[in-house]
Amino acid sequence: MADAAIELVGISKSFGPVKANRDIHLEVRRGTIHGIIGENGAGKSTLMSILYGFYQADSGEIRVGGKPVPIRTPNDAIALGIGMVHQHFMLVENFTVLENIILGAEGEALLGRSIAKARSELARLEREYGLEVDPDALIEDLPVGLQQRVEILKALYRGADILILDEPTGVLTPSEADHLFRILNQLKDQGKTVVLITHKLREIMAITDTVSVMRQGTIVATRETSETTVEELAELMVGRRVLLRVEKEPARAGAIKLEVKNLTVKDGRGVTMVDDVSFIVQAGEIVGIAGVAGNGQSELIEAIAGIRRAEFGTVVLDDKPIDVTGRADPAELRERGLAHVPEDRHHVGLVLAFAENENSILGYHYESLYLKGPFLNIDAIVADAEDKIEKYDIRPPNARLRTANFSGGNQQKIVLAREMEQDPGVLIVGQPTRGVDVGAIEFIHKRLIAMRDAGKAVLLISVELDEIRSLSDRILVMFDGRVVGERGPEATEGELGLLMAGVEAKEAAE
Repeated sequence: MADAAIELVGISKSFGPVKANRDIHLEVRRGTIHGIIGENGAGKSTLMSILYGFYQADSGEIRVGGKPVPIRTPNDAIALGIGMVHQHFMLVENFTVLENIILGAEGEALLGRSIAKARSELARLEREYGLEVDPDALIEDLPVGLQQRVEILKALYRGADILILDEPTGVLTPSEADHLFRILNQLKDQGKTVVLITHKLREIMAITDTVSVMRQGTIVATRETSETTVEELAELMVGRRVLLRVEKEPARAGAIKLEVKNLTVKDGRGVTMVDDVSFIVQAGEIVGIAGVAGNGQSELIEAIAGIRRAEFGTVVLDDKPIDVTGRADPAELRERGLAHVPEDRHHVGLVLAFAENENSILGYHYESLYLKGPFLNIDAIVADAEDKIEKYDIRPPNARLRTANFSGGNQQKIVLAREMEQDPGVLIVGQPTRGVDVGAIEFIHKRLIAMRDAGKAVLLISVELDEIRSLSDRILVMFDGRVVGERGPEATEGELGLLMAGVEAKEAAE
């Protein structure tokens, strides 16, 4: 058995009354990929933030290479060969790849010499680990998969032998995730140690050597991955048996609630991202849109929701048109019964500096429930937020806590609760379970099916093919801005994959 790269002994950490970590004992073997899984709020990210020096434990000891070490700041961790790739990337968007990689590690007063040295080292790392990326590209111009490579390169450039990745596939397409796993295996083959925090049990089974399960701030089990199952891990995470498949009756589709006709949308660069797209969504059905990220799905739902102007086309909501080529008003659409769960919760769905109860009414603050005369009724807002917290199991259950202090999955549940509890006639939901744990995924899927069964029309966008196939009554596949095929939920992953790759529908069916 390999020796321990990291040992955490008796680690505890509290934030006021919330005990995030309780007497944690964890050993990570050198040269392995060690998975850490648990529900949202189980304490995974807090534990890794302690290891990386963002937080200091209230008690306990960290050992690296068998020796007790103080880690008070990220610089201490970096000096010990520990690097971290965060769930939400720590990159300066208007800097180049090279500038981001050397930022904080310039090394010399003469920046020109530092850049030349870094360019040479970056080329070596790219060759050695298959992490090719244009060093002169601006971060803002790179897709998220390449931005993640930059984060990994930053850690390797600083000499990381131990690499922590927090929810690394939460923003990646399946093909990007597969490439990431090839990189991680290559890092392991080179003797690096990888700690992988994820909610996705199939990824744990596919990539890790060992997995530790956290629940309510403690580690409840550690297993050799080859000796466990998805079902056992799910039960350990949640503390009960979890239904890993979606159970639903056949859809009873009714009247057309949403109709999109010949919609064309361009992005900020003037590039056509949605090209003459038409479809309908009926009451009592879920229509899923599958496709590799960047093929127009995001621009499509933004145009329907009124937050991006379309160049051409018509959108009809409950037999009344939406002015998508002029100035569609998202507030007016909400009043007409259209709710929107955006794909990007941080930039579009939430104001992270606001308290949870404030985010729970964003866009609906004008409703009489939340008002006392011309003023906001704070007591009513907090009571309503606390009700949503209980219904959606948002953790910690504190309606006055700043939203930035919730985990990514709990932030997602705040957005879902806000939109779904409005009882909309049409729900547009983008990436509903991104960064959400297995127990919460089960809950969200049941809520979406319940909305469908109550006669609501649901338009679902997800890069998770399993999710699309499990939830959808009809599946539309987008490629290069166009709908290239429609399939039923019985379609295989291979068939949908061919359509997503641009293979003609006739060929995909053969």
